[in-house]
Amino acid sequence: MTPSPNELDTEWGLRLVDQIYEFGSQWFGLKGGEPLLRKDIFELIAHAKSLGLEVLLLTNGYYVDGEILDNLIKYNVYTSISIDGSEKANDALRGKGSYKAALSAIQILSKAGILNGLSMAITNINLNEADHIVGLAEEYGARFVWFNHLVPTGRAKKHLDLEPTPEQYEVFLNHLYDLSQKHYKVDFDFNIHCPHYIRIYKERDPEGFCEWYNKTHTAKCIYFLFGGYLSVLENGDVIPCFYSEDLKIGNIKEKSLKELWDDMQNSEFYKKLQDPDNLEGKCGVCEHRKICGGCRTRAYALTGSYFGSDPACAYIPKVLRKK
Repeated sequence: MTPSPNELDTEWGLRLVDQIYEFGSQWFGLKGGEPLLRKDIFELIAHAKSLGLEVLLLTNGYYVDGEILDNLIKYNVYTSISIDGSEKANDALRGKGSYKAALSAIQILSKAGILNGLSMAITNINLNEADHIVGLAEEYGARFVWFNHLVPTGRAKKHLDLEPTPEQYEVFLNHLYDLSQKHYKVDFDFNIHCPHYIRIYKERDPEGFCEWYNKTHTAKCIYFLFGGYLSVLENGDVIPCFYSEDLKIGNIKEKSLKELWDDMQNSEFYKKLQDPDNLEGKCGVCEHRKICGGCRTRAYALTGSYFGSDPACAYIPKVLRKK
């Protein structure tokens, strides 16, 4: 694999770490692609640690061995593994041998005490695999499981056939709720990055909903939760959601993260996007729009509007139901 031709070089990678520190973040998060393919990855990590930043990293597990493993341990990098189910399902999605590599990494990282979480992307191939991911988290002491809905951006644009139907999402998310209520040998968090899960949780546990909602972060659309979010692409472009590649705020070579954050907060477009009353279609009349709001990036990808309805939601708002 070769890096992107416009990927930030080491000098700008170090400057990015400085900008993250100056912005006030306590964390330096690395994901890909595959971050461990960068030859200077531990130079960047060492710099982040020297500034007092904690480092998080998401990898497919192929390279967690030898000197790389030694450095992950040396710098105490909280390392998460992307894994999409049991061997059959995972290899169908990621290629033959990918499950064994991921499982080996999970075992090694667990033994070293730096296994952070297990991350699964929800597709129509692995709808029956949540129990397997949860079982691995329990067995190897992961700090969390992360279930992420499929957003048609990046490489996923070419694989729309993997998108679950709204009805399949509904069944899967209800099952995740059931799994989250069980007792396990070790404690780990359930992070479910899909706005529809908020409505499902409210339906399943109306009495406990407010307490859960005030504590959770991962289910909410980040536009509504944070008023935006900064993610830096490999070329230095900054976007407000790690999926919204079409919403470029700027580039770290031209402005600092702090300046770009201020630009976003003062943008009339982003102010409008943060208000669920500006949503259109089914989402715009839904009684759950102020707690859910759907996925704005998926709405744009599939409808052409950041304010349109999220096509992955099966719920019919009360005002649209036949009397």
